[in-house]
Amino acid sequence: MSDHQNLQQWVERSLPRQFLTSAAPQLFPLSGDAGFRRYFRVNCAPSLLAVSAPPEHENNEAFVRIAALLKYGGVRTPRIYAVDYSQGFLLLEDFGDQLLLPLLSSETADRFYQKAEDTLLVLQGVPLADSGLAVYDRQRLRDEMRLFPEWFLKQLLGLDITTEDSRLIEQTFEQLVTSALSQPEVIVHRDFHSRNLMLLADGDIGVIDFQDAVRGPLTYDLVSLLRDCYIRWPAEYVSRRARNYYRRVVATGVADTVPDSQFLRWFDLMGLQRHIKVLGIFARLWLRDGKPGYLTDLPLVLHYTLEQLTPYPELHDFKSWFERRVMPLVQIQPWYQKK
Repeated sequence: MSDHQNLQQWVERSLPRQFLTSAAPQLFPLSGDAGFRRYFRVNCAPSLLAVSAPPEHENNEAFVRIAALLKYGGVRTPRIYAVDYSQGFLLLEDFGDQLLLPLLSSETADRFYQKAEDTLLVLQGVPLADSGLAVYDRQRLRDEMRLFPEWFLKQLLGLDITTEDSRLIEQTFEQLVTSALSQPEVIVHRDFHSRNLMLLADGDIGVIDFQDAVRGPLTYDLVSLLRDCYIRWPAEYVSRRARNYYRRVVATGVADTVPDSQFLRWFDLMGLQRHIKVLGIFARLWLRDGKPGYLTDLPLVLHYTLEQLTPYPELHDFKSWFERRVMPLVQIQPWYQKK
């Protein structure tokens, strides 16, 4: 029996009574994400989502546990109606199809980012005590960035990394990790951006794809939101929103006041850590997982990387190296276009 048939039969057995209709439920496939999960809309009333998330690839226990943690803290996560851990099947509340990304424009950005920041403020206010979340520690931060030399530089660009290159890369990684670990610690979604935020029918923001949440740096999710890998905003607009958000965080008592220059340094260097990691992840999604769509997002991530290296003299050696050794190989790639 195919996985789809198994899921169909499981949904028929697991569908709560209030969703039953006279006809057998049907499953309609939806587009997936960067992981191994597959989504199907179930034609009950109201509709539900059936998810096939292979347990050898997806941490479904973490998804269920973190969904409950965030929901209890006031974050809108999908209600979970049924789960089969052995098969990797879940039956979830259907948040609809309205991702935040296609709604964003110069006319709507303020309104929707205000909503998203309101949601982030709630998420960062969820108590860390007894959360059971892993810590976004030095090893995890460095391991993520090591995807960059392995998958982006070596595998995608074919760069022959010298001992001198490696030394400079590791020195830069250490600077970024040190900055990250100096920040106040909150719950970190890790992919809090416009493709994982949904506008719900009641006008609230729904949050999805949260199963990798950890305890970590205050600015991580904010930089994911405002320096989104899928949409670009003027640097001054991003800086202003970031500063204003920080004042709101301080007012809640989650963080103490620091000078704007210190907060923006945290924000910029956290963005560098994230974007260096993402260069490796997007390259791997193509080379290992056969998902070419992420290649077209690489130019914006490269733009962010160079942009955030510029203000900081201690990172100028890395910036010079990036422009001299990496960008000539980038500029001959078929997916490259200047942002």
